[in-house]
Amino acid sequence: MTTRFARTPADDESPTSAAQAAAPATEHHAVVVLGAGFGGIGLAIKLRQAGFEDLVLLERASDLGGTWQANTYPGCACDVPSQLYSYSFAPNPDWSRTYGRQPEILEYIRAVATEHDVVRHIRLNTELLEARWDEEQSLWRIETSRGALTADFFIAAAGIFAEAKYPSLPGLDGFEGTAFHSLHWDHDHDLSGQRVAVIGTGASAVQFIPEIAPKVAALTVFQRSAPWIVPRMDRPTIGLERELLRRVPLAQKLVRGTWYSLIEGFGLVGFVDNRFRHPYELLGRFQLRRQIRDPRLRARVTPDYMIGCKRAIFSDAYLPALDRDNVEVVTDGVAEVGPRSIRTRAGDEIPVDTIIFGTGFEPIASAFERITGRDGVTIAQLQRARPRTYLGAAVAGFPNFFCTLGPFGAAGNQSAVYMIESQIAYIVDALTSCRERGARRVEVRAAQQESFVAEMNQRSAATVWLTGGCQSYYTTAEGGNAGLYPGWSFEYRRRTRHFDADAYEVRV
Repeated sequence: MTTRFARTPADDESPTSAAQAAAPATEHHAVVVLGAGFGGIGLAIKLRQAGFEDLVLLERASDLGGTWQANTYPGCACDVPSQLYSYSFAPNPDWSRTYGRQPEILEYIRAVATEHDVVRHIRLNTELLEARWDEEQSLWRIETSRGALTADFFIAAAGIFAEAKYPSLPGLDGFEGTAFHSLHWDHDHDLSGQRVAVIGTGASAVQFIPEIAPKVAALTVFQRSAPWIVPRMDRPTIGLERELLRRVPLAQKLVRGTWYSLIEGFGLVGFVDNRFRHPYELLGRFQLRRQIRDPRLRARVTPDYMIGCKRAIFSDAYLPALDRDNVEVVTDGVAEVGPRSIRTRAGDEIPVDTIIFGTGFEPIASAFERITGRDGVTIAQLQRARPRTYLGAAVAGFPNFFCTLGPFGAAGNQSAVYMIESQIAYIVDALTSCRERGARRVEVRAAQQESFVAEMNQRSAATVWLTGGCQSYYTTAEGGNAGLYPGWSFEYRRRTRHFDADAYEVRV
């Protein structure tokens, strides 16, 4: 069936000129999706199942997969168990480990996209240059690196880990060695025998430091604040359990449900009462005492904030790597980068051949600088001023626009894929409702959005993210909630189960 939203000329439109008639028409589609990672692929699958065949996915990379295509650093893996970090509608009984590693996760996404026949909708090597809402024509005008197109609906599924974040370090431009970010790992650069500095101790660094530590001559880890590390207990799966999951679908649902419950329980610390943190902190301190021999080093890498204030990390390899003889943890901070060294704020000069940045990601992807709503304001400008969406999936001032993992649509205590699937269901229901109504334009009401944002901020006030004594990408520069949903993920799923048209202005 055709799903393009019909367009008929208005009565007062002037006749098309001969020149206009001769000009090639701009390519038009009912739905254009930005990004071909978990969000974009899942959207395409569910839109097709709902009868929307006229859709295109724009992907700037040379392959699908999103963050799992982009991040290829040594040790790259998921920090959520694979049985939960996968689509509920595409279970995989054959994960080789409890926590999937990057190549296997990427292969999973490729397999799901191929099985559901959405690969033909993806345009690779196609970067968004600009997307602008045309109020007069009620459509999106989209410029890409491979030409222009228009769309009835534009959906951003670009993800929240799309852009590398670099620190501003004096003298970095004059560094004569090799420097790169973990998102852009230089696989041609041999680290063997090198004096390496790692700046940052976030989730990516925690994974690649154990991989490179045995290879380098000396590794200096510059730590701004110590992460909470809790046992990962990763292991290879065995053939018998994979066969059981393959033959007994109920068993796989039980495993997924068990992991869901365990991870969801961390919400007790996040937004219920931070006194629930004590068992988790005891587990983290047990991990420290078990894996760090040197009491001085142990004190240096012990967090001074509540667990959950920033992202806690599952790892069994990171702390032992720090305890190696060729590894040093520095907490003084970087004062200046020299041609072949780093000088700390304490005045120490550390010889360095290679600098690796494990400094995380920009919270607002560059694509959002290029998406402009009806008032001439970009998504990035709005979110920098103050995080705002409705349900993390719609933005006032941006008609016929939806997104995945928008502010207040991500969870600190659940798999991102679970939240994405909730948003996918909501978005597909919204588009289906518009199709049934014959609507050409739909936009969340500003008052409804403000009410939702006020609720999120009120519910966030006592959370560990804001009161736990740390700074992280969980918070804004002013100390507010940067976009986590301050509640249970199953509550969020209930709120997004059906499109609530009353919250929107819908025009036929």
